This record gives sequence, structure tokens and C-alpha cells, in this order.
Amino acid sequence: MKDSAIKTVRRIAMVGFDGIQVLDVTGPLEVFSRAGRLLVERGETAAPPYEVVLAARHAGPVKASSGLALVASATLAELGEVDTLLVSGGVGTRAALQDELLLEWLATHAPRARRYGSVCTGALLLARAGLFDGKRVTTHWAFLQELAALAPGARIETDAIYVRDDRLWTSAGVTAGMDMALAMVEQDWGRRLALDVAHQLVMYVQRHSGHSQLSAMLAAQSSSAEGQFRRLVGWIHDNVAQDLSIECLAQRSDMSIRNFSRRFHEETGLTPAKFVEQTRFEAARRMLAEGDDALEKIAGLCGFGSAETLRRVFVRRTGMSPAAYRLRLQREHAPVTALAAPRGL
Repeated sequence: MKDSAIKTVRRIAMVGFDGIQVLDVTGPLEVFSRAGRLLVERGETAAPPYEVVLAARHAGPVKASSGLALVASATLAELGEVDTLLVSGGVGTRAALQDELLLEWLATHAPRARRYGSVCTGALLLARAGLFDGKRVTTHWAFLQELAALAPGARIETDAIYVRDDRLWTSAGVTAGMDMALAMVEQDWGRRLALDVAHQLVMYVQRHSGHSQLSAMLAAQSSSAEGQFRRLVGWIHDNVAQDLSIECLAQRSDMSIRNFSRRFHEETGLTPAKFVEQTRFEAARRMLAEGDDALEKIAGLCGFGSAETLRRVFVRRTGMSPAAYRLRLQREHAPVTALAAPRGL
């Protein structure tokens, strides 16, 4: 549902510093910019409803880790009112963690925005600024332990591509920031616009927060990139409802059960049974996040056989039932009903 309260320009500010990751900045900001242009083209708004800006301690070039430079058009001191404040990540996070003035500014100004959050290792800065206590958060999988050390009072989601906890949003690395930005556009203007933006940006799909950072498919593909099971893992991913018993998989690979089991584990790092369960679990998470099918139907389509088997797997892996998991995601993606006063033109 489109949020009729959004009638004038809302400033989307990305906080940058030397050593930023370019995609952490440009990916999310392009999502907002493209959404605004689409609304104008359709005649739904007279002018783009979002203004995107890169802000830093000092105006001017901000060096990125790739060697490119982005231009900060505003200093933090002159940024003014902000609707959505995001902190980018990158290798420069290490130095930024020692920037006391930046941390003090974040601690004071981030909570004043209607929404605030981070992309990738930008989460470390918000944690160091003391903004994560009691909050559900995430970051890039490689920095989860560091985040836990910086924010011992936070509830860290280790496998989510992004997490929304009321006004606080955090995402995993790089492209996950675009998924988070799409969710923010959906929150403001509805799912149709978010999907159209994803289509224009040639994104494979608008990934929900229920998608995994470390999918079994990607891990297996990485491990078996040059191995004999690279086609098999793709087939399993596309056929989760089929008979994926070790006997059938071994026969499909034209190997004995014992040899298949040993070689598959050596190549992918997972036993066939664990890989199949993980793949089916991820498929079920996506269906719970993206639709309203009954649990029995999801269990069948994902190869679990029964809703009770699906429930046992979810409780063991997430600590909650599939129904509770779906309810939490629905609450996270509920539209905002009351917005702060927008910044005028």
C-alpha cells in the first residue's frame, strides 16, 4: 500500500569515509533514485520523492577501496534533517572506528532520522556508537564475531541478508544493501514499485530478509566449482521436492553409495543429507517470506513431506516454528503508519 504521507522530498543520506566500498554507497542510493524516477514517469508524484546525498566529515572526494573516488556533497555538520540515514562499509571502517567525532555524531544524529542503519561493516560504526543495545542486527558474515564484541547487548542475526528492528535497519555485505533499500521503498510505496525497481536494475529477484547470507547452493558451488558435482548441486537446488535420498543421488552420479558419500563430502564440505536438508530449509524460508501458502503445502513443495517435519527442522535451526518465523517477517515488513514530518523542498 502506498504511503500517502510521503508528499515532499525525503533526504536519504549515506555516511561515507575514505576506504568505503563503492557498491555499499551507490547500490542502495540508486534504488531510491530509480524509485523516484519511476514515480515521476508514472505521474504519481510531480517530483522525485527522494533526494540522495553522500555526506562525510569533509565535503569533496571520498576515496573508495577500489581506487575510485565519490564526491561528498555535504558535510555531516551541514547535513540538516534526514529521513533515512545509512552508514556505508568498506576497508576504511577500521580507521573510522577510531574517529571519535564521527562516532559522537552518529550516536546523536542517527536516532533522529525516521529510519537509520548500515550497509555491511557500517554496522561496526553504529555498534561502536552505542546504538545496538537490545537490538536485532546483522552484518557481513565475515564480521559477525567482531560485531558481537562491539555490541555485546545486541541480538545478532547470523544468517539474514538484512534485519529490520523498528526504525533500525542493518544489512549484510554489498548487494544486500540494495535488497534492504528495496524493502524500504516497499515500506514507503508498496511492493509493486519495489519489484519494478528490481526489474529495472536487472536484479534476479527482490530478496526478502528471510534469505540466507551463506546459502548451501553458493557454498557447494564454490567448493565444487571445478569438481564433478557442480551440476548435481544445481539440480538438487532446482528439484527439492524430488527423491533426494543418498541412493538416488548416488545412482544419478553413477557411483556407489559409499564412494558418492565420501567424494561429495570431500568436495562440498557437507554430507549429502546435510546439503539436501539445508537446501530444502532455504527453499522453505523463501516461501514463508514471500507468500502465504499453508505450511503443509510448503512442506510438500520443499521435500519435507509433512508440516511436522518442516516444524522440527525450523525449531532445530532457528529456535522457532515456521509460523512464528513467518509472523516475525510480516511484522518487520509492515508499512509505517505514522511518519515524521518530511523535509520540504
